[in-house]
Amino acid sequence: MPTPKTFTGGCHCGQVRFEATSDLAMVTACNCSICTKKGLHLAFLAPTNFQLRAGEENLKEYLFNRHAIRHQLCIDCGVDVFARGTRPDGTEVIALNVSCIDGIDLSTIAMTPIDGRNR
Repeated sequence: MPTPKTFTGGCHCGQVRFEATSDLAMVTACNCSICTKKGLHLAFLAPTNFQLRAGEENLKEYLFNRHAIRHQLCIDCGVDVFARGTRPDGTEVIALNVSCIDGIDLSTIAMTPIDGRNR
């Protein structure tokens, strides 16, 4: 089982910064319309494992479809850094855009396919 690690990261322009702890054991490769268009690869974390370190005032929320996931985008560079949501059981969750982790090499991460297009 992978060991949790603390990562830092942020948007392209650097206005939004975060710190997150995860083992990155499950990173999604979803085929829904937004993940496909934006190239999102998400890891789902408990809110206690995510801290927004800078840029809250630089975030714009984007909702689509059922408005279940509240995507947080930097208003300067447009990067979708993370999202806030609720699991089916009612538990709050953070969906971290793994591409925003500092120095991440996506080719080294196992992706879990999700058929979001047909949900």
